[in-house]
Formats: sequence, structure tokens, C-alpha cells
Amino acid sequence: LIHFYKRLLINKAMKVLLICALFGAALSEVYFEEKFGAGWEDRWVQSTHKGADAGKFVLSAGKFYGDAELDQGIQTSQDAKFYALSAEFKPFSNVDKPLVIQFTVKHEQNIDCGGGYVKLFDCKLDATDMNGDSPYNVMFGPDICGPGTKKVHVIFEHKGKNHLIKKDIRCKDDVFTHLYTLILNTDGSFEVLIDNEKAESGTLTDDWDFLPPKKIKDPEAKKPADWVDAAKMDDPEDAKPEDWEKPEHIADPDATKPEDWDDEMDGEWEPPMIDNPEYKGEWKPRQIDNPEYKGAWVHPEIDNPEYNEADAEGIAKYEENCKIGFDLWQVKSGTIFDNVIITDDPAAAKKAGEDLWAATKDAEKKMKDEQDEEERKKADEEAKKDEDDEDADDLDADEEDDLPEDEEDEPEEPEHDEL
Repeated sequence: LIHFYKRLLINKAMKVLLICALFGAALSEVYFEEKFGAGWEDRWVQSTHKGADAGKFVLSAGKFYGDAELDQGIQTSQDAKFYALSAEFKPFSNVDKPLVIQFTVKHEQNIDCGGGYVKLFDCKLDATDMNGDSPYNVMFGPDICGPGTKKVHVIFEHKGKNHLIKKDIRCKDDVFTHLYTLILNTDGSFEVLIDNEKAESGTLTDDWDFLPPKKIKDPEAKKPADWVDAAKMDDPEDAKPEDWEKPEHIADPDATKPEDWDDEMDGEWEPPMIDNPEYKGEWKPRQIDNPEYKGAWVHPEIDNPEYNEADAEGIAKYEENCKIGFDLWQVKSGTIFDNVIITDDPAAAKKAGEDLWAATKDAEKKMKDEQDEEERKKADEEAKKDEDDEDADDLDADEEDDLPEDEEDEPEEPEHDEL
């Protein structure tokens, strides 16, 4: 009977867990998802703000890929251009829900300088005029420019100002596809994942300067005039030795006046100077503990009247999110963006990453490795061909040198007239 009740309780517990899981899944929501399949151009709006300086996105899986169809995304196609493209979705608020932004980036051109990030906007954005000055809620993703800038931007708007993360998150800088994920939780904590692995985490209040400091130095406080903060002092009993003073340089005692020196022509001869082996340097008195030392003076702090703890509750909580866009500048084009998802469920984003990115990444690398091997073999064959051609040219030149010179024609004897 005891075993029967145990099994009954276990079955009921499992049913409760299953119901909770299904209930949680029903509550989670995917606000936007884009895999850049057929008809993608109808869902995205090209900004005309930059005019002729605007670059064009084209649909492509790139030169190497894991799956020709799954890996298709939008690729920057023109060098030294601005790219501005956005899409709209049903407005949502992340005031009381997590916010997850995820997408893939592939810099197959081995990018030297250019952005690879996305921006999340409210509904006021004019998509046809989107530009670098357009207000946004969130900016997230990799940015590379030379060896000095290889980082992941995480920027939030707060009270009309864009705030950059204080931590340095290094982005991937190779030619393969990588998955970037930002998770912002309702408690103000965050995570940045790269390829579904944690790259950084923390809190909004610790890792951004959204709020003024809680404490400030008391403007009325000043260090007392008699405060002694020197831990050491000169020993008043110490005196400089009488034989201390020696010149730093002396005349070389071994130097002699050259025999051909002419005082009238050359002037008065002076021996060259050398370092004085008895020179001891500048004398300084011995240091002893300062009996008046009071320690380092610490400026007293007071509560900052400009700090309001309630302001922290609204950080990165936006009543309206309804557009996502790429607003980039690239020197060298070729970056491919794909697999964009915005949701309130980190688990849904992780599964999308596994299904769309992880499923093809190994095959992508394999194809690239095979292409590199083919190029290496081709380069070796061309190098060998060039070497053989050079050897053949050298051989021809040597054979020409070995040929005998034509013998000079013997002069013909002059003909004589018959007598």
C-alpha cells in the first residue's frame, strides 16, 4: 500500500511539472524571426538617407557554407559604403519580461574595418530615413576596426543618452559564422553569449554608468593644514660626511699632451675628462619613520543628492520595441547576417541557435578547409611550373653558351690577270 501511494504521488508530481512546462512555453513569445528566405526584401525597408553612398544587401550563403539554403543571409556587397536596412514587427514591451536578441554574423571577407551589429528601435523610427543619428533602444553586436577594435557592443538608451558597457567583450574576428546573443533579465542582470557560450555577464547598475554615484566627496571637507601625510622624514641626526663632496668628472691622469700639439695654433692643451671613481652622487639624509605621520587623508563622502535609487528600476525597460535594423559602415564588404530572433525566452533562442547555426558550422568549416587545400595545391603547382620554366630558360641559355663559335672565313687570294 505504501508503494502504491508513492507511485501515485510521483505520477501527480510529474503531471504538475509537465503542466508548468507547457504553461511556461505558452507564455513565452517570439516577437520577430528572420531567416532571410524567399521574399525577404518585402519584409525589410532600405533607407535612402545616404543616397549614392548607400550599399546594397544581397541574398547569399557566401563562398563557403554548411548548407546552401539554410546558410543564406543578407550580405554587404559594395566596399566603402553605408548600409541601412530595417524591419518592423508587432510592438512589445520588455518592462516585465526578459529581452533576448540573437543573430549570426559571418565576416567571410576577413573584415578590416566595419560594424556587424543590430539596433532595436521603437515605432517612431522612419525606416526610409534611418541613419546613424536615429534614436534607438538597444545596440548589440560585434565591431571590428584594425587590431585595436575587436569588441562586442552592448549599448542601452536611458533618458535620451546612449550608455556603453564598461566591460571589454572581445568578438570573433575569423571568417566563419558566429552566433551572438544578448539576454537581458527583468532583475537587471544580463548575459552575452557567443556561439551559445557565455562571454560576459553582470548587472546594468554595475557595468554601465546609467546612474550618478551613490556617494560623492563632501565639497565642504578639506584636509587640515597641519595634516601630515608623509610616512618618512629626513633623519635630523644624519650629517653629510666631510669627504662626500667629490666631482663627478676629473681630468684623465694618464692622458698626455700630443707631441705635435702647437699651443699657438691649437690653443692651450687640456686633458680629456673621465668619470671620477670616487664620485658618490648627490647626498641625501637617511630616512626615518615620521612620528607626526597621521596616514593618508581620506576625503569624507556624503550621499549624492542627484542619486535616485528608483531610477534604476526603469533602466533598459522599454515600453515599445517594434523595429530592428542594420545601420553599418564597412570598408570591405562581404559580411553575411542571418538567423535573427527577438524573444523573451532564452531557451527558445538557444534552440534556434542549435537548429540553425550549430547544425551547419562544422560543414561550413570543412568546406572552407577543402577550398583552402585546393588553393594551396594550385599555388604549389603554379610555383613548381614557374620554377620549371626558369630551369628550362637557364638550360637554353647554357646550351647557347656551349655552341662553338663560327670559324672566321679565310680571306680569298686575289685573282691574277693572265700575262
